[in-house]
Amino acid sequence: MQKPMGKPHKPTVAVVKFASCDGCQLTLLNCEEELLALADRIEFAHFAEASSDLRPGPYDLAIVEGSISTPKDLHRIVELRAQSKKLITIGACATAGGVQALRNFADYEEFKKAVYASPEMIESLAESSPIAQHVQVDFELRGCPVDKHQLIEVVLAMGSGRRPKTSTECVCQPCKRRGTVCVVVAQKKACLGPVTQAGCGAICPAYDRGCYACFGPASQTNMQALSEGLLLNQMSNTQAAMFLQSFHPASPEFQGESRRLEESPRRLWQLQPPSRS
Repeated sequence: MQKPMGKPHKPTVAVVKFASCDGCQLTLLNCEEELLALADRIEFAHFAEASSDLRPGPYDLAIVEGSISTPKDLHRIVELRAQSKKLITIGACATAGGVQALRNFADYEEFKKAVYASPEMIESLAESSPIAQHVQVDFELRGCPVDKHQLIEVVLAMGSGRRPKTSTECVCQPCKRRGTVCVVVAQKKACLGPVTQAGCGAICPAYDRGCYACFGPASQTNMQALSEGLLLNQMSNTQAAMFLQSFHPASPEFQGESRRLEESPRRLWQLQPPSRS
């Protein structure tokens, strides 16, 4: 007699938070109908944002939001990596340290004294760092927050053993397809679109704002050319460096260029252009 077939194995998924605002996990919860369909193909074994049923590993897939900011975080991420067959990071915090990585450019001890009444009670690291700096990461999904359609694609792809298909073009390309007039050309506004990975739908330029690089650096960037040809025509070196230190300040591309700008002589002609007479 043929034995009855058991239920097919559904990959177990853990969604884990480190130092972050929870925005990327909320993006997953806001998928609504897509999330219901996703639940038929995978099993959420640990997702504190959605359920109090938190099962221990091992897991087939770990989805990590947030940066490493404390000694406890370091221990937790190493432990989670050991319990997970695959690990993906989602959002600017997990992939590039997040906005909290702005402290990497300043005096950390002075920050603590300014913010906390008893800074000696604070157990944290001097820098906020991305997950990939500490453990092996199988895929990174950028964004602040991530795009829900890309997130669903990544989860399904990683759960079924294939490589996710996400955009690798820069923001300028979907911006042009959207029919948006270039804010750099028409309004002389600073914009990081030429060096930023697409995924947001080019929202900011559509509302007459320059891109702030919430999806991080594109696969091919020429940061110095952008600074010399665009940012420094409208800003001082310090202002341009601060413009780069927004959502992905710890990414190698933005961090390297912002440090170069800060160390360069200040361009006084930005404040008082030379006479053309």
